[in-house]
Amino acid sequence: MIAAHADWSLAPGKRWMAVARRQGGGWQAEAPRPVGDTARLLPDLLAPGLPVALGLDLPLGVPRDWAALRPEADFPAFLAGLVRDPAFFLVAATLAEVAPARPFYPARGIKGMTRAGHAAALGLAGPASLSRLCDRATATRPAGAPVFWTLGANQSGKAAIAAWRDWIAPALAAGAPVALWPFAGGLHALLAPGRVVLAEVYPAEALRQLGLRLAGSKRLQAPRRAMAAALRAAMARLRVEPSPALAEVIADGFGADAAGEDRLDCVLGLLALVAVLDGARPDHVPEDPWVRRWEGWVLGQTDLPR
Repeated sequence: MIAAHADWSLAPGKRWMAVARRQGGGWQAEAPRPVGDTARLLPDLLAPGLPVALGLDLPLGVPRDWAALRPEADFPAFLAGLVRDPAFFLVAATLAEVAPARPFYPARGIKGMTRAGHAAALGLAGPASLSRLCDRATATRPAGAPVFWTLGANQSGKAAIAAWRDWIAPALAAGAPVALWPFAGGLHALLAPGRVVLAEVYPAEALRQLGLRLAGSKRLQAPRRAMAAALRAAMARLRVEPSPALAEVIADGFGADAAGEDRLDCVLGLLALVAVLDGARPDHVPEDPWVRRWEGWVLGQTDLPR
């Protein structure tokens, strides 16, 4: 089996992926590498003919109050249909341009803009309706950004646009051997030779699932380097053996450049994925039809919102 996690961004230079292969009773993990050409991502992962689990640091799902306006049966059907609707991905510059069929906002910062205004323009009851259940704060981590919000360091809308538009929607529409967790079923049940299973993995959640703490900002090399021993211990507990190149990257705090945080995030996501694949974390999804059909869930997350 192959496990991989990609830390996604609108900017190609900020897209990094970590890959591990199951060998015997454990895993051999490689150093993070650039994702590169998105057209080659799925074919290259599928080339060995093995089951592939691919974690993604981007939303796989939409909020239920917005989904209630859609005619499709579920999120995968909606996503596949977006290949016929390129205007959906155009980010609105003003609230006057926002509509249920064009939900991403804002293209840039504007004085006085609010998420309440964004929600109203989408026909939703209030700003809470912009968020999925898994986006909301829990007792152990802060809230994630709403899917359709595209401004600020914590936003995930631009990553969603880049991945949905450029390769996930086209793959689904073309009938590629791709399945989306949890919409198509449980993670283990979906794994099959020659198929890629996509799952949403949130690095901030993964950090906590792994029992790790950063003493400072993940954007700085020093806190990342200080966590090296704890990260190696977490890998040992999960029977993940780093390649020499990965061991060197970890010891160095994932490098001094701006992509260091992306390399860290893809390794955290990979370990969280392995933990679920090997049963160290449950393949948990709330018994909520909106979550299972439209909103999706974060892999390994068991905490419900506060």
